[in-house]
Order: sequence, then structure tokens, then C-alpha cells
Amino acid sequence: METTGQGVGESRRVVITGGAGFIGGHMAESLLARGDEVVAIDNLSTGCVDNIAAVLDHPRFTLVEGDVLDGPVLRDVTKEADVIIHLAAAVGVQLIVDDPMHTIRTNIRGTEVVLDAAAEVGAKVMIASTSEVYGKAPVPSAEGDDVVLGATRNHRWAYAASKMVDEFLGLAYNTQLGLPVVVFRLFNTVGPRQTGRYGMVVPRFVRAAVQGEPIPVHGDGQQSRCFLHARDAVDAIIRLSHRPEAVGEVFNIGQTESVTIVELAERVNAAVRERGGPGGPIVFVPYEEAFGPGFEDMRRRMPDTTKVRELTGWRAQCTLDDILSDVIDREMRFEGVVAQAG
Repeated sequence: METTGQGVGESRRVVITGGAGFIGGHMAESLLARGDEVVAIDNLSTGCVDNIAAVLDHPRFTLVEGDVLDGPVLRDVTKEADVIIHLAAAVGVQLIVDDPMHTIRTNIRGTEVVLDAAAEVGAKVMIASTSEVYGKAPVPSAEGDDVVLGATRNHRWAYAASKMVDEFLGLAYNTQLGLPVVVFRLFNTVGPRQTGRYGMVVPRFVRAAVQGEPIPVHGDGQQSRCFLHARDAVDAIIRLSHRPEAVGEVFNIGQTESVTIVELAERVNAAVRERGGPGGPIVFVPYEEAFGPGFEDMRRRMPDTTKVRELTGWRAQCTLDDILSDVIDREMRFEGVVAQAG
């Protein structure tokens, strides 16, 4: 994979909120490989130590079990930080629908606490946002496009709205206080170690296929998404963190290879069977049955990544086949299934 060429050899102290999460673990590994010192803070509510098992004993890595809502703890963790990568958030469609109060409080209040702590020391803050902020807007989505959200009675939009407020907060701290803030919007980021517990589609499909269980496709399955490998996401975020021109800006980070969800299920089945696994029957589940009445979904989601590419030279290196191979191989090892191919 390409590297930025920016700041390589310049060791930094980087704090990752949500550092024991799926993306946080990949981020920690990459930063340590670059020579940085890494402090991960996580309350382990949705993250887990398994995500950082490969770096737990690294001499430049520290795990702090704590909550981003706890101001004193966060200020102590960030007091010598050069960069804060703010990944901690309430994410996943199932969690958002089930507990919208938690989503709103965690996302908005957590970001405010992080920004206040960063302002005390002048640390650069990289704020993770989401493609959800585009809502029902046309695709491909560019950073300056208008956004279209649904009605407030539909809890599904609480996540998008909360992350929009996070963006407004971060950019306001940059404008008014001069705090170096960069916002990045992730599009359907997946890869090894991601859990399907909160509605993430790739790990849910893979686990079902490996275990020979029904693969649940919501709606008619013709909605399409673009899936980005976590390694590519981490690469883009790190590149942006080294570019002073990125401060005060918003960037899409995503893949542009599109696939319908029913095709995704078929490709997961095929890849699992190639490796000697059973695969599973594809079943269609109405949205109302999965998430309750009134749930809305977008038919298409695709990023315009021109802005990040022109500034940093970044582009996604991993295809969907690469992603599925990595996720399936790990799941089959975890389940004790002997791979026959791939």
C-alpha cells in the first residue's frame, strides 16, 4: 500500500478515542508501524481488547479504559497529545434505532469534550463523521453538496443529525478558536475484526454463510453500497493528519466500487463455498420486521473522493474481493473451518 511520504520519521503522540474499536485497532497498528506513540481510550462498551491484541504489549502503546464523556480523564489522556483521532461514537443501524438517546448524547457530548480537551493543548483533532450525513441526497455525494434527511420522528436519522452537529462543532472550534480540526466522512468501512452485532452487513453475512445459516437481506436487496477496507480508511486519515491544508475542511473517504446488497450476499456465499464452507440460503427480511415501522433506507450511496485524492494522492487500494477474502479467512479461522482455497 502507498504511504503518504508526509511526516514519516516524525514521531507524534497520537490519542485515539474509541481506540479499541474495529477501526481504532487498525489505526493503532498503522501508527505504531510509522513510529508514533499511541494512546487508545475506550470504555469497551462496543470496542474490545481483541481488536488491539496485536499491539497491547507494544512499548509505544497504552490502553486507557475510560469514557470520552469523562472530561477529567480525557484531559489527562490528551495533555501531551499532538493529534487526537476521534473515532468514539455510537454507530450501527441497530444500535441507533434501539437506543437513540445514547446515540445523540454520546456523539454530540463526546465530541464537545474531546474538542475542549484539545483546545487546552492545541492538539490537532481528526473528527470521524459519516456518509449518513448525506441522507437521501443524490449520488455520488461531494463534500459541498446539500444534505436531505428524513423526519425527526424516524430515529434512524438521529445518527446523521448528531454527526452533522459534530462537524459543525469541530469547524466552529477551528473558526473561533483556531483549533486545527479536520473532518472526514467514512463510507461503509469494513474489514477483519468488525462485529455484525450492531447491524454491519458484511460481518453479518460472512458469519451466517460460514455457519450455514440464513443470510438476511433487508428489503428487496437492490439497494447499493460501496465498501471500503479499514486499511484504506486508516491510510487516508493518516495522510490527512499530516497535511496542514486539510485543517478546517471536510473530506469523503470511501470506495467507489458499487454492489447491491443481494449481490453482496451472493458473493459472500460463493467465496465461503470456495473455501470449503457451507454458505447459507439468502432470505429477504422486510425493513419493518428488522427495524420497526417507518424505517427509511437509501437506495444508493457512493462518495465523490476527488477532494482527498487531489490533496493527498490517496485512493482505495483494496477491492471488494480483497475485503471479503480478509473477512472470510479470519472468520473461518475463528470458527475452525479449514479453508480449501484462497
